[in-house]
Order: sequence, then C-alpha cells, then structure tokens
Amino acid sequence: MCDDLDALLSDLHAELEATATLPIAPRANAWLGEAEAVAADLAAGDADDEVVARRIGHVERLLENVDGTESADADAHVAAARALVKRIEKRIDGS
Repeated sequence: MCDDLDALLSDLHAELEATATLPIAPRANAWLGEAEAVAADLAAGDADDEVVARRIGHVERLLENVDGTESADADAHVAAARALVKRIEKRIDGS
C-alpha cells in the first residue's frame, strides 16, 4: 500500500466492505455498516482534506464502538481499517 490519499481511502473502504459478507455480531454490524458507508463516499469522491479529515474522524469514532465482531476475519478487517484511519490522518496532517 502506498500513502496516496485516494489509495488509502480505497483501501479503507475495501477493509470495511469485506466485513459485510461475514457473520458478525449485530451491534458491531450496525457500526461497521455506517463506517463502510462513509468510507465508500470518501473513496468515490474528490473531497478536500478538511472534509476528509472530518469524515475520517467520524469513521474513527464509529470504529471505537466496535468492541468485537465475534468473527476473527472481521476483527482482522477492523484492525486493518483502524490502522488505515491512522495513516489517513497522518497523511492529511502532512506527517
């Protein structure tokens, strides 16, 4: 993976989208579904850094509500999504 913002946003969406086909806890599914929708919107559009930062913050807060999914595969995708959120935040901040 590179640190190109568009690629990072696409990767984030792919990780969250992958959880949709897995059997996971209903509460986690609701949080992940909303996070995936926001990530899909970001991956599809040309939002400026301020909008991306605000929406990535929203995705981060949604993922904070996911304590566990009851699926090892989904947990791995959530962990990867959390790592991508951090990379996106660093990319936006210019770090």
